[in-house]
Amino acid sequence: MKFLPIFFDIVDRPCLVVGGGEVAARKVRQLLRSQGRVRVLAPSLCVTLQTWLEEEKIEHIAGKFAANALEDCVLVIAATNDRSVNENVSRQAKLRNLPVNVVDDPALCTFITPSVVDRDPIQIAISSGGASPVLARLLRARLETMIPSAYGRLATLMRDFREKARQRFPSITDRRRFWEQILQGPVAEMLFAGQDTAALKSLEEKLDDPNSQPDQSGEVYLVGGGPGDPDLLTFRALRLMQKAEVILYDRLVAREILELCRKDAERIYVGKKKDQHAVAQEDINQLLVDHARAGKRVLRLKGGDPFIFGRGGEEIDTLMEEGITFQVVPGITAASGCAAYAGIPLTHRDYAQSCIFITGHMKDGLLELNWDVLAQEQQTIAVYMGINGVEHLCRKLIEHGLSGTTPVALIRQGTRPEQKTFISDLSALPALIASEEISPPSMLIIGEVVNLHHKLSWFKET
Repeated sequence: MKFLPIFFDIVDRPCLVVGGGEVAARKVRQLLRSQGRVRVLAPSLCVTLQTWLEEEKIEHIAGKFAANALEDCVLVIAATNDRSVNENVSRQAKLRNLPVNVVDDPALCTFITPSVVDRDPIQIAISSGGASPVLARLLRARLETMIPSAYGRLATLMRDFREKARQRFPSITDRRRFWEQILQGPVAEMLFAGQDTAALKSLEEKLDDPNSQPDQSGEVYLVGGGPGDPDLLTFRALRLMQKAEVILYDRLVAREILELCRKDAERIYVGKKKDQHAVAQEDINQLLVDHARAGKRVLRLKGGDPFIFGRGGEEIDTLMEEGITFQVVPGITAASGCAAYAGIPLTHRDYAQSCIFITGHMKDGLLELNWDVLAQEQQTIAVYMGINGVEHLCRKLIEHGLSGTTPVALIRQGTRPEQKTFISDLSALPALIASEEISPPSMLIIGEVVNLHHKLSWFKET
């Protein structure tokens, strides 16, 4: 992230715009909407700026730019059609540590002006970091259609009652939960329906009622984060990720997915690697119980699906024994996600009528699997955590009847921008992994369906 997103208070503070054309007028309009005191420095003014001058909305400094024009300003915008002038404005502003924006020239800027969805006092700023202002405007237009104007009135109502809520609920956790109930309950719905007076009365009654208390109960959300692509999350997963106050996450959760969680939530890493446990499973189970009993909403965020080699069953077994309320949100499991992004259907009427999910996790240097069931034709084998035991896996499958030429796909960082698919067979796979120095997390797909990869592959790998 190159630019720090901030909202800058310029109410009644001097702002300088260098340039007198229509481009400058667009920037002046933004500053005026934010109640800045705007000075325009230019030899002449376009019709729009001249009108605002006559209406005494702006000041005009006639002439060419000089450094002394920057005195006592809080920010400056250069909007001339002469790059040498714009460069000089930028240079002089930077010497004075003044925020400077040069229109359509990100290299000369220390700040940029985003596209804004305005639901005063709610504002949503969208920026492409100067890469594509047109894209930012298109995103703003889309959001404009999705966010009712009533959200501004709702925010104003909450602001007017903020101090009263602070006195009624001294605990920040209680206040947060109270407002969440308001935002998701009848008060908000009344406001959205235009019943502002009824909404105001209902909110007053809730704050005046001594028996009105926010929900104090703790809860656990067991959520599958999918194989890596954030776009594969479910709507429910996103909603609960924003609701949780404590997050327990493992090493297979992509950073981009973790970033979608509530920013002020406590984060606890409980990931596991081969023979390395950041936190033992029994301790994870107890952490879920302890935080829920403390009245927290706890998110147990797992890569893939929590019920497919995710030990989710063990965790909710503990929660049930302890009487803790919980929800389970399935996620797209790695086999399904990685195979789909590699263009490999797990079943196909011409190649495979069944698919088996197995774990390649070794115990005492061995894989304890039903090899006779696995080594069948017309079947796909999806192997999780199979890299470390791949040599043993391939040898056993061949010993029990599969051909050494049986196709295998190894999908590294599946569904992610850095996804890489390697095609091999059972005989050559161990040597491929060694030569490419492939490490977990990687998914193995074994079976004739792998032959469809070259024909059906659609995801563009780097």
